[in-house]
This record gives sequence, structure tokens and C-alpha cells, in this order.
Amino acid sequence: MTKLSVNVNKIALLRNSRGRNFPDVVEHVEKLITLGVKGITVHPRPDERHVTRQDVYDISNCLRSYSDVEFNIEGYPSQHFLNLIKDVAPDQCTLVPDEPGQLTSDHGWDIPENRSLLLETNTMLREEKIRSSLFLDPVPDQVNEAAEVGSDRIELYTEEYASRYGTEAESACWLTYAETAIRALELNIGVNAGHDLDLSNLARFLEIDSILEVSIGHALVVESIQYGLEFVIEKYLAIAANRAGRGV
Repeated sequence: MTKLSVNVNKIALLRNSRGRNFPDVVEHVEKLITLGVKGITVHPRPDERHVTRQDVYDISNCLRSYSDVEFNIEGYPSQHFLNLIKDVAPDQCTLVPDEPGQLTSDHGWDIPENRSLLLETNTMLREEKIRSSLFLDPVPDQVNEAAEVGSDRIELYTEEYASRYGTEAESACWLTYAETAIRALELNIGVNAGHDLDLSNLARFLEIDSILEVSIGHALVVESIQYGLEFVIEKYLAIAANRAGRGV
């Protein structure tokens, strides 16, 4: 079974657009948990255009009441970000190679170019008893590098798969992800995935049965507007549990 971790950044973005606490991000987190979600993800960016530092603290405090729900915090390992991680001590920290003003994550790490930074950061996370994950493109050789810098997991960047889903290129693309996941298993590295996964393409992707966690936010929020939150969460949980087929 694959864990669904819901990224609530878009809920925070919607709140920020009106200047008051509506929708309430923490209340939304609690609603997701009542619907069966066992993971919450946030990506606090330096400009706080969606999730803020205060949101991170508030969500962390909320999740202390739910020992079976994991908290995953994504971000570039600046000192400012790592200070937040030390304060909050989430279950998992996913390191992404984003520039400060970047609209959204759009590539995985070039680990050789960032070896010292990633090795130092992963060492710190291990000392703090926080599981580490590296945002990675589907390249088996990069998994070898992830092992060298001491990563507990990788998160496969799935935009390439999503863009090719339903086309003639789908199978070959999916295979590169499968091969990368296999290499990770050989090196005893866990595999997560995220970015542009949705109700239509997730089941096919999870034919890679070693995926431990999928992080989904933007598509889930849009689909909830279309079909309703309860229906959408039920469908995602069913797909993650390998109990449903493709599509809505």
C-alpha cells in the first residue's frame, strides 16, 4: 500500500489571496485526516506566498494529536529552512533544488554538483532523527549518488511521466521510473513520488509497486472543486491501496 500525503500549499495560497484566515489551513488538515489521509506535506517558500512559517508550526502542533499521520516538509536546504526543520522535527524532510523565486519544482538534484551540501544536510537530519528524501529525476545513476550522500529515500519527480501519460511515449517513460525505483531498492533506499500526479494517471504509475508515498496537492485541490473533497480523497486512497482502476 502506498501512503497518500496531501500537499496543502494550494489551500494556503487560496487563503492568502483574501487576507484573512479562510480557508483555515489547519482545519483543512484535520478534515483530510478524518477522511483517512495519513500524510501531510508542505513546501514553505522564502516569500511565504502560500504556506508560511507560522503554518508549519501550527500544522506541526495539530499533528501531535495524530501519531499515525506523518508530516513531510519540502524545501531547499538553506540555513533558514534547516532552522525551521530543527524546530519542528517533522517525520520527513524532502530536499528540493529550487531557486528562491521559483514558481514550482521543475527538476531533480544534480547530486555531484551539490554533494557537500547534501551530505552535510543528510547528516544533520539523521542526527535529528528526521527521515531524509531527495527530489530526483528518473535516472538510475543518480540513485547511486543519493546513496553516497546518505539519503534515506528519494522522491521521483513525475512531471515527465504525467506529460507523457496517454501518449505513445508513456510505456518507455514509465519504464525509466520503474528502473530507477528498482535501483533504489537494490541500494536500500525508499522511493516516494510526486508532481502532476492525478486521479487519471496515478494508478498506472503505481504499477511500480515499491512506491512508499505519493505527494499530491495541486491536482487534488482542482479535482476537489470538480467532484468534491470526500469523493476525491476516497478515490486517491483506493488507488494508493491498489483497490481501484484508472480515472475518475
